[in-house]
Amino acid sequence: MAKVFHGRVVVPGSVRAEALVSHGGLNTLASFQKALMFGDKRATCSDQNNPDLYGKPMAGRALCLPQTIGSTTGGMVLFCATKMGRQPACLLFSKPIDSLAAAGAILSGVWTDTPMPTVDNLGDEFLEAVATGDTVTVKEDGTVTVS
Repeated sequence: MAKVFHGRVVVPGSVRAEALVSHGGLNTLASFQKALMFGDKRATCSDQNNPDLYGKPMAGRALCLPQTIGSTTGGMVLFCATKMGRQPACLLFSKPIDSLAAAGAILSGVWTDTPMPTVDNLGDEFLEAVATGDTVTVKEDGTVTVS
């Protein structure tokens, strides 16, 4: 049975993608570093400290997470991943988005032709309900459906 959540739209857009779930914070630089430096078009997560994501492709996936952590370069890393076509299909946060991730998502939305819808404040129940491999649908109004 599908579960529906409503969050705050940070970057509008509609998308349907396979979920990739992290129950810990996403260190943007550590996760995308190898993909950006060595041309990995699948954006395989290189953060060994994130057991939920390590070794899994992030490009084109609905990245479901509580928050981002780590480097002050986080926003620019997201923008560069988008510019290179290695970004997640969307970013879905259970908690409020931090300023660095918001900057990267917004820059990507304004300065690239590649959509990366971003929704935050989906609630802790969202991360309890979604699992890696589920299908996630995001609507322009911040409605997120997990099936």
